[in-house]
Amino acid sequence: MIRQVRVGRHDVPITNADKIFFPASGLTKGDLVAYYVDMAPQVIAQVRRRPFHMKRYPDGIEGEFFHQKRVPAGHPPYVGEAPVSFPSGHSTVFAVIDNVAALAWVANLGCVELHTWHSRLPELERPDYLLIDLDPSAEGQWPLVRRIALVVGEVMGELGLASFPKTSGATGLHILAPIRRDLPFPEVRRFGKALAEEVERRIGDQRVATTTWRVADRKGVFVDYGQNARDRTIACAYSVRPVADARVSAPLEWDEVAHVDPAAFTLGTMRARLARAGDPMEGMWLQAVSLRPRFSSLGLEPPKLERSASAAPPSAAGRDRARRPPAR
Repeated sequence: MIRQVRVGRHDVPITNADKIFFPASGLTKGDLVAYYVDMAPQVIAQVRRRPFHMKRYPDGIEGEFFHQKRVPAGHPPYVGEAPVSFPSGHSTVFAVIDNVAALAWVANLGCVELHTWHSRLPELERPDYLLIDLDPSAEGQWPLVRRIALVVGEVMGELGLASFPKTSGATGLHILAPIRRDLPFPEVRRFGKALAEEVERRIGDQRVATTTWRVADRKGVFVDYGQNARDRTIACAYSVRPVADARVSAPLEWDEVAHVDPAAFTLGTMRARLARAGDPMEGMWLQAVSLRPRFSSLGLEPPKLERSASAAPPSAAGRDRARRPPAR
């Protein structure tokens, strides 16, 4: 059965809206589409102008899934395109989700999760945020994740970076710092590595926090800086995840981090949370600063100047506005 849902100026076809997508909770594909339509202002602020990587669950989260980079042929005109070339010589055209109708369309395709690049058109080689991904290496490490997150926020604050934590919606936690698009991915990754190593140094216990790359050698939570490489994606803020309780990647205030339970944020609870607490990431892109003058603070050689890059440090007013965690 196909039904048309009016979204703005567009009629979006929704197929099999009653199909169960989350068997444990009885939530349907229609419930997923309705959630994304309701949360569209917050979601689109995160995904707009970014290459969108499709991970499709046509039969719900307990069925088979597949990855799809290329936007389907014959897609509706309200779905944008982002041509991307890879070092291998291959190229593809990603979807771009810039409006509510496009968001409903990808949800109807079974995209439970919203996976996007760290960069936006037209500057696809220059990310607009730095990411530290706290990834547990064993069961029962969530208390360690919360502890490490506060140290990440502390280091970012000392560097003059506004920082925005969110649950991953799975087992970890992400901390994003919006940055000016004046450096390519390798330089942002280099900065992220040094930042992660400073967090590891301050924790001082490999059983708690580690930047060890080899999985078999990890015991503590992995302070992952590698997600800052080109062509990496994460589930964006407010993305539903393919887990039994339809958990959501939820933006947090810093004073929530020390005691947060990620199970509290689901497809069924996020609308009420947004109405009650607002969007902790509102306005975050206005707080972007350049990483360039901050390399030396981490003992790094500054990036080479590029003719097109803006190396101007942030103003004092910009630093004052930076969102930082509370003092520990």
